[in-house]
Amino acid sequence: MFETQASIAEQLKKLLLRVSRLEDALDVPPVEEADTGTAIARQFCNLPKVAERPLADDISPHRARLIRYIDKKWMNGTKLRYYFFTSGPYAGAHDQIAVVREAFRVWENVGIGLIFEEIDDINEAEVRIGFERGVGSWSYVGRDVLEFPGQSERTMNFGWDLTRDPRGVDTPVHEIGHTLGFPHEHQNPFAGIRWNEEAVYEYFGGSPNNWNRQTTFHNILRKLSEGEVGGSAWDPNSIMHYSFPSGLILEPEKYQRGISPAAGLSPQDIEQAKLFYPPLEDTYPELKAFHSEALSLAPAEQKNFTIRPAATRTYTIQTFGDADTVMVLFEDQNGDLKYVTGDDDSGSSTNARLRVRLYKNREYVLRIRLYFNYSAGNTAVMMW
Repeated sequence: MFETQASIAEQLKKLLLRVSRLEDALDVPPVEEADTGTAIARQFCNLPKVAERPLADDISPHRARLIRYIDKKWMNGTKLRYYFFTSGPYAGAHDQIAVVREAFRVWENVGIGLIFEEIDDINEAEVRIGFERGVGSWSYVGRDVLEFPGQSERTMNFGWDLTRDPRGVDTPVHEIGHTLGFPHEHQNPFAGIRWNEEAVYEYFGGSPNNWNRQTTFHNILRKLSEGEVGGSAWDPNSIMHYSFPSGLILEPEKYQRGISPAAGLSPQDIEQAKLFYPPLEDTYPELKAFHSEALSLAPAEQKNFTIRPAATRTYTIQTFGDADTVMVLFEDQNGDLKYVTGDDDSGSSTNARLRVRLYKNREYVLRIRLYFNYSAGNTAVMMW
């Protein structure tokens, strides 16, 4: 007597689950079964939970959206120094570290305005990368790396053997994307995805992820606010998008049998990266004492100035106008920009303002990024 198709499918499901558990025990990255349309569960990025920044109730929805869209992004021109743990429980082997180095080169080759530098001193590193097995792969998002982990703690982790991951370098490229400030693309509120929610909970609750319902909701089902994606269209090929097997997505109908983003950075990934981090200019205009400089900026745009103090003293640098801005000052030490101070006035009624001692015969770089201009007047910056 022939078995029914349902019985065969159930046996296949059990077999795949056994193989998945065996691979998990052996630390073998799982792979998709293309012939059957069924996928052995893969391990996925599990973002740390960070509370959303509170904003005042009287802020307009449009203003709030722009603040949230830009809030976690770095000032363009920032040097992100990264450190690999090479001893202790977070240590990575040379072959694992090599894959992550390759991923940094992928982002560098885009030609963005951020600078990446590997260093050996954990105390100087904004990005600290561990390789602890069994806790998944994850990264804090954007400037959250400065706020939450302690200086001796990881801001990024890889929880499985990257050299045997079928996604290759895409796994660390994805995690570095989070460090640059980009969220999960499948949580884009404009995606129009309607989930088979119980199937999603069952899939991610099983091996090798073993997520509870709260973790699955946080990483999969939770829709990002419109501000976090800035109105950008859904990109199912984004490096920041998970792949999903058949049966998890109900709509759009074309993805009911699963979705598998193309390898590498998508054109929209590159476009978004260059929106926030365009190539830097060779020279900047000089901001001189008692001279006002207009800031003709659109949201997310940035203007840079060189400052060469005529005397050693305490200066005030301030923006003017009804605008949300973030302003950061660096000292140029033989071509290496060192952070001095900064101020972020977004969501408040005040202007960004720095009171700082500057030294004659030294050179500084001032960077100003606009979140939102909430009146028709001009925005400007002045130093005195």
